[in-house]
Amino acid sequence: MQKFIIPFIAAFFGTFILMPFTIKLAVKFGYLDIPKDNRRVHKKPIPVGGGVAIYFVVTVLLLVFLDISKELVALIISSSLIAISGLVDDKYGLSPKLKFGFQIIASIVLIVVGIRIEFFTNPFDFQDAIFILNLLSIPVTIFWVCGITNTINLIDGLDGLASGVSMICAISMFFITYEMGHTDVSLVCALVAGACLGFLPFNFNPAKIFMGDTGALYLGFMLSYISIAGFLKQAAILMIFVPVLILGVPVFDTAFAMLRRKLSGRSMVEADKGHLHHRLLNMGLNQRQVVVILYSISIIFGLLANIISKFHSSIGLLISIGVLILILITGVAAGMLKNKEE
Repeated sequence: MQKFIIPFIAAFFGTFILMPFTIKLAVKFGYLDIPKDNRRVHKKPIPVGGGVAIYFVVTVLLLVFLDISKELVALIISSSLIAISGLVDDKYGLSPKLKFGFQIIASIVLIVVGIRIEFFTNPFDFQDAIFILNLLSIPVTIFWVCGITNTINLIDGLDGLASGVSMICAISMFFITYEMGHTDVSLVCALVAGACLGFLPFNFNPAKIFMGDTGALYLGFMLSYISIAGFLKQAAILMIFVPVLILGVPVFDTAFAMLRRKLSGRSMVEADKGHLHHRLLNMGLNQRQVVVILYSISIIFGLLANIISKFHSSIGLLISIGVLILILITGVAAGMLKNKEE
């Protein structure tokens, strides 16, 4: 366990030290988030693009602490594509289709080197019952990567929310991948968590800089990689539910947002003020209170996922399904109550 502490600390201090320079560069090159609609909760222009420091530090430290391999090269190339698309979007704006295009290409880079969701076994110990995805592994992996990548971006609406939740998710994934013996993936978790922690002092309310799409998309992509390399390459179908639970806050907020928009006849990628953090703000809570609440929920999901991962696959699967159903019922009920009030 000690060999992960130094990478974590290096990622923390590396990002922390770079942030003042990143803020100055963001202002110099006009990377500013100007509050031009009522979705934004900040009232004055804030530098954006802080995710560049997170990306730079994690990438450099990956090369320092991991041996060069085709998987590492693929991860760096694909994550760089995501970070570049986010950086361009933060300055000039990219259409959703173009951003998805970058994400699909990045997913394919991972797939080419074997980082993909390939097969599942029966969770009730019928070991001969294996479902091989074959060519389906390509669209399934692309769907997973693009989905998780965008969930972090969609919850990036309050100071410190996306970076803090990403850190909690990375820490939760660290303990499970460590127990499973996936030490290289555990190291990636440690670097991502450390970089997020180094960014938080500058991003927590009142924020001095936003991570922007550069950081949100990058972190989402890195978490999607970790979930595939650390969990979903395993045969047990239970491993699908473990990362879903860990990423519960962004995953379910995104799922309900898309459903809400679809039912109201709007585009599923159209921004609105119906996210969970917006609803909590409307209840009279301030930004810090909302963020702490969502941190707490994310921690609970992470602890639950770590506990479930230790169960027999069939028991863990049943518990996971029960938890997901409870969350879905709660989300639908809350949505119906909100619509009734309106």
